[in-house]
Amino acid sequence: MYFTQLPDHTKPGFNEQLHFSRFQNQNIIFNAWSKQAGCDNHVGCLSFKTVLAGEECYGIGGRQIAVRPGQFLILNDDQPYSCRIHKNTSARILSLFFKKEFAREVFADTTRGDAASIDDPDPAGKDSIEFFQTLYPVEPELQRQLNSFLLHLDIQDYNGDATDEYFIFFLRHLIRTHRSQLTHAARVNALKPVTRREIFKRLCIAKDLLQSSYGEPLDLRTIAKAACLSTPQLVRQFRAAFNTTPHRYLVNLRLDHAARLLKTSTLPVLEIAGQCGFEDPSAFCRAFKTAHGLQPERYRKHQ
Repeated sequence: MYFTQLPDHTKPGFNEQLHFSRFQNQNIIFNAWSKQAGCDNHVGCLSFKTVLAGEECYGIGGRQIAVRPGQFLILNDDQPYSCRIHKNTSARILSLFFKKEFAREVFADTTRGDAASIDDPDPAGKDSIEFFQTLYPVEPELQRQLNSFLLHLDIQDYNGDATDEYFIFFLRHLIRTHRSQLTHAARVNALKPVTRREIFKRLCIAKDLLQSSYGEPLDLRTIAKAACLSTPQLVRQFRAAFNTTPHRYLVNLRLDHAARLLKTSTLPVLEIAGQCGFEDPSAFCRAFKTAHGLQPERYRKHQ
């Protein structure tokens, strides 16, 4: 099914049970502009969440994750969550919901190989993956496929078979992303695999906090507390998993966002520095020149 509007859960007569029952029976696409939309309590199927403009905030397990352009979020089967577009803002969201049997068939084909698939061509329901529910970057190949998919939706009538072909690609990309995350998790310093996985989940919470709140004052103690790690453990394990420290990761996030604002807006440099979490404009200019080779104003002129 294909929707170009988000449902209004507050509308009189809205049948919430009927609406949510659809997610179990078919692949679903939401491709919509919306203002102040949201859902306070949803338990969905495996889904891919991204935004093409603006920002959408998801609540998972007591934490808030802001999804912005160039990022995506994976939510697992039966994961309770909330979602919200902030008041007085708008966002263009793209959400893909994967029918459970469809996803498991793709997972089986991808992970078992052709020989096993020939012996058992109907493996639906036997294979499943628990993804790390964290923010991921939209890499170039995924961006190309998303652009192609959106163009297909814009110029052609919705077609289930054509959509399923795209959904197969997206699920295979999720598997590759998951394998990459397992590589990062394996770098965590712990003896037992279950301990490494749990610590990595907590490191992802820290990383998502940095991604979602880079414009706010953040210190190591606050980040460590959110991730349920000690401050020394956070720094040590974050560096092991991601090859950088939390502070350096945060600074790079702020500088990257500043570069985007310099390219796409006419905001004064001082305002950009403040929005990106830099309290000292001089420190911002020095850090920006170190990262990009030019002072902010000269960088803007060269774009």
